[in-house]
Amino acid sequence: MLALVDPARAEPLVVEYLGDVNPAELVPGATAFGPPRDDGLVPAQSNGETVGWVFLTSDFVPTTGYSGKPIHILAGISPEAMLTGAKLVKHSEPIVLVGIPESEIRAVIDHYTGFDLHGVSGPRDADDLEIVSGVTVTIMVIDDSILRAGVKAARALGLEGFAAPEQAGPRREIDRAAGAVVGWETLAGNGALRRLVLDVATINSDFAALGDPRTDKNAEPGPASDAHVDVWTALVSHPAIGRSLLGEAAWENLQARLEPGDEALAVFGAGRWSFKGSGYVRGGIFDRFQLIQGEMAYRFRDREHSRVVRVSAENAPDFSEMDLFIIPAEADFDPAKPFRLQFLVSRAVGPIDKVFLTYDLGYELPGPYTRTVAPAPVTEIAPEPAGTDARDALWQRIWDTKRIQVIVLAAALVLLSGIFFQNFATKNAQLFAILRNAYLAFTLVFVGWIANAQLSVVNILAVVNALFSDFQWNTFLMDPLIFILWFAVAAALLFWARGAYCGWLCPFGALQELSNKIARRFGVPQVTLPWGLHERLWAVKYIIFLGLFGLSLYSLELAERFAEVEPFKTAIILKFARPLPYVLIAVAFLLPGLFIERFYCRYVCPLGGGLAIPARLHMFRWLKRYKECGNPCQLCATDCPVKAIHPTGEINPNECISCLNCQVLYQDHDRCPVVIKTDRRRAKNAASAASLAAHTADSEGSTRSHLGHPNQLSNAK
Repeated sequence: MLALVDPARAEPLVVEYLGDVNPAELVPGATAFGPPRDDGLVPAQSNGETVGWVFLTSDFVPTTGYSGKPIHILAGISPEAMLTGAKLVKHSEPIVLVGIPESEIRAVIDHYTGFDLHGVSGPRDADDLEIVSGVTVTIMVIDDSILRAGVKAARALGLEGFAAPEQAGPRREIDRAAGAVVGWETLAGNGALRRLVLDVATINSDFAALGDPRTDKNAEPGPASDAHVDVWTALVSHPAIGRSLLGEAAWENLQARLEPGDEALAVFGAGRWSFKGSGYVRGGIFDRFQLIQGEMAYRFRDREHSRVVRVSAENAPDFSEMDLFIIPAEADFDPAKPFRLQFLVSRAVGPIDKVFLTYDLGYELPGPYTRTVAPAPVTEIAPEPAGTDARDALWQRIWDTKRIQVIVLAAALVLLSGIFFQNFATKNAQLFAILRNAYLAFTLVFVGWIANAQLSVVNILAVVNALFSDFQWNTFLMDPLIFILWFAVAAALLFWARGAYCGWLCPFGALQELSNKIARRFGVPQVTLPWGLHERLWAVKYIIFLGLFGLSLYSLELAERFAEVEPFKTAIILKFARPLPYVLIAVAFLLPGLFIERFYCRYVCPLGGGLAIPARLHMFRWLKRYKECGNPCQLCATDCPVKAIHPTGEINPNECISCLNCQVLYQDHDRCPVVIKTDRRRAKNAASAASLAAHTADSEGSTRSHLGHPNQLSNAK
């Protein structure tokens, strides 16, 4: 049995997490772990005898969660193929990290103790799971990974009932040359199209049967005979079926997208219920349905999805949803074998609580589209190539999934670079104000609330920790937008110190500045701290950063907990949908910002402190100043939003957020005294020049007029 172990590593991933658990937590009676096997199985021993085995789910099956990163779970298995324990050891699910208590997820995992793997025949229905509201996909990934990894571990151990079945006799495979282009009714009649339809009465009855009286409050309104769920599907990677439904041009486009081994499904929806929902827009995953075949379960992501413009088959009904989904080769999907689409239908029973029902749409490619082939000769399974790296494939897949967000962020960074390198943006105060407010809104909404690309001091601590341990680039490539932002910050530190990020790209900073501007519009009075106190409060953020940095050298996890001094998770990642204490902390940092612009940025932010330290090395001085700045003129210092300009006129690069407010004033013909003085001098010089020109013209005119007088003419003779 080949486990998904990284061949570049000297040992499987499970070894990294064994120190986090007591052997008895996973295998009762075990007192020690034996040497790990090459396939990732670790003997759990008592008095030198093996009483069970421990495995990490990620060593055996893909465990990518909603975040796009693996969910690592250690589990124990007995000689009787029973799960003896399971423990979540590492994950990156944002809603669990900063929202849903992790204790709820651990409670769900505890239910797998005592599970008999002999009863696993494939992914379980959602109504068989301990669903936690808000993390449905995460729970389904956890269930799928524990059970599939458990079955593979049992097979690798050769436990009773898990011997690998030998292939014997003929088998069926897809016949891509079979069939012809036909109409909708023919495809529905021969089974190439399959349908699931559930009316309103059935849905209401099924939810009522759950026994929760709250389901009646949100029952579907009539008529009872209306279709609530009405879904069709077909395997359109078969040429005849694909050409019939999509038309020749769309079929050719689909063929161009398919890699060797890929297949494709078409799913059509006409009922009230949407099989897509909106979850895939937020996280790139379709959480309302999955493909199931045997032990394989596959959830589609947005990179595998495209819309169908129109159905070409004759007499096709009208649909509100028409979509294509590519099943990649690595899913191990066999199009000639039966499979099913499992749909998850939910109903709200409270502000955040939901109940779930699952319905299956079974599909089997009709006989005329398949053929019988003789069994292939048994050959020895070749080992995976030495250069295969599962994590490389994972980060590449994630980048492909988020390519649109990557493009948008890259364009925004190009625009920001143009603003900094050229002074065109600061020539007009009103236009610059519009540009800056629009950019801050983009940063808050897209970078923060949509893409969740809020940098954190934890990122700095993690990078430093990685440099002193097992540094691997693919670890940091797992989140494309965070990686791009850090790359941009590193480059910007050389040019503009920390201001490029803090002043323009930090979502929480944008939230502070925009909220302060709104407060000003409503007449909220602004407070100016005495310069001496203001200057001393600067040190607070550096003290916090150094404290977290020192703590991270002892324990990165402990430092991450104390990093809650950053309200970014609450205000940006979860949009305040968090337990009350965290919300109160975030509000406590935002409220002073209504009276003191960017209060948190100025005095508290450890990320700003951490960025300011290397920013001392920045190589250029882009901000223009007059010799009169600071002596006698104090306008820029007074008008600086974060008071980063000393009374003597120097700009403190550690505190400057590159808002360019001083550069707007530098060119302002109505406010800057130096510019006003220059304008007056120029106007005076222009007036003098005009007066002189007029006097000269008058003199010349007078001379010409005298020359034309008769007396002068006679004298001239």
